[in-house]
Amino acid sequence: MIVILKPKTPKAEVDSLTKAIKNLGVEVHPVIGKELMILGLIGDTSKIDPNKIEANRNVERVMHVQEPFKKANRMFHPENSKVDVNGITIGGKKIALIAGPCSVESEEQIISIAKSVKASGTQLLRGGAFKPRTSPYSFQGLETEGLDLLKVARKETGMPIVTEIMSTQYLDRFVEDVDIIQVGARNMQNFDLLKELGKTNKTILLKRGLSATIEELLMSAEYIMAGGNNNVILCERGIRTFETYTRNTLDLSAIPAIKKLSHLPVVVDPSHAAGKNWMVDPLSKAAIAVGADGLIIEVHNDPVNALCDGPQSIRPEEYDKLVKELSLIAAAVGREI
Repeated sequence: MIVILKPKTPKAEVDSLTKAIKNLGVEVHPVIGKELMILGLIGDTSKIDPNKIEANRNVERVMHVQEPFKKANRMFHPENSKVDVNGITIGGKKIALIAGPCSVESEEQIISIAKSVKASGTQLLRGGAFKPRTSPYSFQGLETEGLDLLKVARKETGMPIVTEIMSTQYLDRFVEDVDIIQVGARNMQNFDLLKELGKTNKTILLKRGLSATIEELLMSAEYIMAGGNNNVILCERGIRTFETYTRNTLDLSAIPAIKKLSHLPVVVDPSHAAGKNWMVDPLSKAAIAVGADGLIIEVHNDPVNALCDGPQSIRPEEYDKLVKELSLIAAAVGREI
């Protein structure tokens, strides 16, 4: 339920109404914008009489929110959310670029790639330390050593690091060392993990599950936000369909759909979506055209010999060319790289 207040309602009266509604047994989240003032009610609102609230002279109207997600809902937060990561804004006019190898393999490898993608205009470095693989016999990542190497690359380049958490086992280490904690597609509905991440103030990059609906993705975001952490970025990375030519099917329609339903920033992972390096270019451009707030792209200096996902990785020189072309697409839709 949301309570829409009349414009220019005095703060003292907003506070008074908020206190009165809280006494009815629900949480109240004020959203005070330049032209719109809203009180978002979360909890059991079935016993609340909308007519009594509308009787208040400062209330324009009361509306029920049908969707099960509340804090992630645009009705509760009409303006687009902007997430700040060490001075880098994700969700604003400037499109965020996140790039790096699928997996951290060595100090030389991660530093070399980090420097090259930064030179191309990348703001954030991605790299896997812990790798969830379909086969238990595949390379599982360097784990804590990989985290250490990412920290070295951050020190060398100044770029914040993005890497995936697998479980709560290393949560304290991630909170201390990682700038954006990524929740992979396979863990999107690991609710115990999401609850614990909700207790932190770290930025969370939440990837859509392989077979998850948009509502299920937003409900997973709700788990994090319900714990008090509103620093959530959503990621469309392709879903599983009947098509087998590509690794997954990139759901470009999810981007405008999510933006209609939610205020949270949305980035796109074209690398995992297609699983083919030659598709990264057109899918990245399409993602920007339909409104993505950022891209997370796999870049490797030697894809043929990569320990993980070489076929979907592009080379640094290909990435540099792509970024230059993306700036033209961004300008055409009123954004910038």
